[in-house]
Amino acid sequence: MKAYKKLCIAVMAVFLLLTAVLNIYLVRSKDHREGIYRVEARRLAGEIAQTGSYDIEKYPHITGVFTGDDIYLSDEHYLIIEAGETLYRVEYTVGNRQYGIAAVNCVLGVLFLLLAGLLYYIRRHIIVPFNRLSNVPKELAKGNLAVPISEEKSRFFGEFTWGVNLLRESIENSRKKEITMQKDKKLLLLSLSHDIKTPLSAIKLNARALARGLYKDEGKRRAAAESINTRADEIERFVSEITKAASEDFMNFEVTQGEAFLSVVITRIDARYAPQLAMSGTELAILKYDDCILSCDPDRLAECLQNLIENAIKYGDGRRIEISFDKMDDCELITVSNTGCTLEAKELPQIFESFHRGNNADRVQGNGLGLFICKRLMGLMKGEVYADIRDECFHITLVVKMA
Repeated sequence: MKAYKKLCIAVMAVFLLLTAVLNIYLVRSKDHREGIYRVEARRLAGEIAQTGSYDIEKYPHITGVFTGDDIYLSDEHYLIIEAGETLYRVEYTVGNRQYGIAAVNCVLGVLFLLLAGLLYYIRRHIIVPFNRLSNVPKELAKGNLAVPISEEKSRFFGEFTWGVNLLRESIENSRKKEITMQKDKKLLLLSLSHDIKTPLSAIKLNARALARGLYKDEGKRRAAAESINTRADEIERFVSEITKAASEDFMNFEVTQGEAFLSVVITRIDARYAPQLAMSGTELAILKYDDCILSCDPDRLAECLQNLIENAIKYGDGRRIEISFDKMDDCELITVSNTGCTLEAKELPQIFESFHRGNNADRVQGNGLGLFICKRLMGLMKGEVYADIRDECFHITLVVKMA
């Protein structure tokens, strides 16, 4: 706020300084212009002295020339000149420069008031609301989800505060879901761990009895072995449940199915990555396509394409990234490909698994979730995604249904 006050003072001072300079210029210009009629009167006297006549049209500031007995009788501005030993009354016009300067200053005064009003409006509707919100992101980052966010009816920040409130609610809901999920998994693991102890104890008892030769009868030994096998199956089942619980969805995917033009999504991607790739020297080629309406969530489809391009940036050689298009069975095929593929073809079936990273990811930061997210989102949008390696280029295609 202090910086804004200093800016306002500086703007006002500059405006007033320019006003003063303009007034000085107008005053000096006035003095200069009002002396022109004297120059014209001297020229007129010279013309009369040389030719005995004159052409008043040559002198725009002179309105009349008179001589005789009434030479001094006039209500107009005039001066007396002598030409050829004769006196002449030369009447002239004087521009009303005072009113002109006053009019200019009135206009400048109105502009000054408008400028002051504009600065006040900016302060009240932009600077002050922004200052009230400036601390919110930092508090959210600290985990303080109860930070107060005042509702702003201003058209500048109304939608922003609404979006921040949605973000806070989303973070809070995600935290609650995570806590509930962690609690449920913990209870499940504790329950399964307890259930495993019973068959494990039976296995240990039977194994100890067999080891010590307590069962002399062949049938009892076989029964003990079968009991061990049965209890082992129980443990295997419990382990499977633990594995399933550990591999359950750890991310929530919400898709709002709708319709969107292909051109809108591609334009969004082009605007996002074209400047960045141009700076890095990577060619981004978006091939020609026929615009159509897609059945999808446009935001989620754009997110999938962003993940694919990010992967192409990370794992490609930086020469070329291409987006190509095709149609098949009422579906639009959007393919993102990059040069310099080092992934082995045998790894293609695993690349869509969560946390899986290929053998070409040793020196690249990541968590192995990009393609997993694409797979899930495309499935929720009734689409598909698949990958291929051809001519040392990695190709990954999104299959999107057309509306």
